Amino acid sequence: MSGFSLSSEPFTLERDCEAVMVPQGETVSLPAGQVGYITQALGGSFTVYVEGNLFRVAGKDADALGKVPPPPIELAEDASDADVEKLVWQQLRTVFDPEIPINVVELGLVYDVSLEHAAPEGGDQGSRKVYVKMTLTAPGCGMGDILVDDVRTKLELIPTVAEADVDLVFDPPWNHSMMSDAAKLETGML
Repeated sequence: MSGFSLSSEPFTLERDCEAVMVPQGETVSLPAGQVGYITQALGGSFTVYVEGNLFRVAGKDADALGKVPPPPIELAEDASDADVEKLVWQQLRTVFDPEIPINVVELGLVYDVSLEHAAPEGGDQGSRKVYVKMTLTAPGCGMGDILVDDVRTKLELIPTVAEADVDLVFDPPWNHSMMSDAAKLETGML
């Protein structure tokens, strides 16, 4: 199987860049000058094909690929919990498995989301904690820890979110019926 297609975009790394091997989940450093192809650019991160392997490059390192990093998330100062929860779901829709061009929400991997106000240790009354219960398409998925970390990192970018707690569960086990109709259509299952 080829790792890139005619729609893949060539690149040359402008600086050393941290990347995660797909599907193993091992973090490596790709050197400046490395050439490859961007095969997927979704949710602010990139899947790249380099020397026969796939890697995931985080959005914060977009400049290494000659791309612009995603803009910071904005939230009104008087934002309600409902406003924050809406942003939480928007952020979850930016989390993609590097091998599947469908976000974790549409795949049906997110089982539950809840918010609570964090205890005011530093006097910040507006800080929140987000709880996410999610699963993987397969329990042995090598990208599981990477996806959980991606969810946590993206949720903690939301202003007022002090902490995101992501609980990876396998009960109930994920199956294709949990996918949205849009995801089923995208994968040819509808």
